[in-house]
Amino acid sequence: MPKKVDHQARRTLIADALMRVAAASGLEAVSLRHVAAEAGVTSGMVQHYFATKDEMMGFALSVIRERNEERVTRAVAALPQPVAPRALVRTILVELLPLDEQRRADGRVALAFLAYTAVRPEAAARMRDDTDQMVAFIADQIRAAQASDDSPAGLNPEHLAAGLLAAMEGLGVYLLGGQYDAQTAVSALDDHLSLIFTG
Repeated sequence: MPKKVDHQARRTLIADALMRVAAASGLEAVSLRHVAAEAGVTSGMVQHYFATKDEMMGFALSVIRERNEERVTRAVAALPQPVAPRALVRTILVELLPLDEQRRADGRVALAFLAYTAVRPEAAARMRDDTDQMVAFIADQIRAAQASDDSPAGLNPEHLAAGLLAAMEGLGVYLLGGQYDAQTAVSALDDHLSLIFTG
């Protein structure tokens, strides 16, 4: 009887290898051959699951997205109910900052992918969708705070959300580059939140 193959597990094994190569040597070092060697499989197996580098990168990004979603879901579930908009947004953004080794490794790959999409717009659609969804979610929380006088009225919630998300991502870049430590980054994020959520 032929052995059953867990294709999702193999794809994830290859994506994890890609992320290790990208985190250690940069995205330019990612190739089918390098990823196969890192994963301990043949180049043929990598090509069986991913026909192109773009496909590999897209799948690796989806693995990072799933890890982030799992972390955020656990952190939000641990909050006392009911959750105020500020506490919810803060919890999500702090979980997305690269504050531990796993998040730093994921952050390096996400940053490399962002640079990759800057010159390959066709590969950027998935990241745009993620950003749009996050901005919309944060904007909804700001609207809820404005409705209860916990945020200044008259300011555009989408613009505030976009700026807050950009601030978090910029802090993440500085954390990855070593310019900021965790305490500085989280304190800066808290101060930005205080400008938007007054309650």
